[in-house]
Amino acid sequence: MMAVGFFGCCGAMRESQCVLGSFFTCLLVIFAAEVTTGVFAFIGKGVAIRHVQTMYEEAYNDYLKDRGKGNGTLVTFHSAFQCCGKESPEQVQPTCPKELLGHKNCIDEIETIISVKLQLIGIVGIGIAGLTIFGMIFSMVLCCAIRNSRDVI
Repeated sequence: MMAVGFFGCCGAMRESQCVLGSFFTCLLVIFAAEVTTGVFAFIGKGVAIRHVQTMYEEAYNDYLKDRGKGNGTLVTFHSAFQCCGKESPEQVQPTCPKELLGHKNCIDEIETIISVKLQLIGIVGIGIAGLTIFGMIFSMVLCCAIRNSRDVI
């Protein structure tokens, strides 16, 4: 980000079309990455949810096979999503958060939380991409103004 800012500032101060063109190119690459992230957050939401749910079910089944060794992954899932178990919390009660009141199905909680978070990431990514478009427009306007002022002289 510092390099991109450097291209923008130096290009504007030195009135260099080459450096402003580099700034525009960097902004274009950043714009493409932001749009890709935003689109993935909206379209790839189902895949991400299924992947995390599968990871939870593997940790859950591993814990049920050998309760004696414990399972740090299951404890992390339960504390991060503030849930306990799948259908009932009795089988995995030792791994559940102490402050959890009532029963929350982890499969449902994973879907709800990831859906909300990915939607937020998508909205923020597309919003920042909109700001990046303004940066690209202003850099090209400045580049054209520099070229036109040199043609006059």
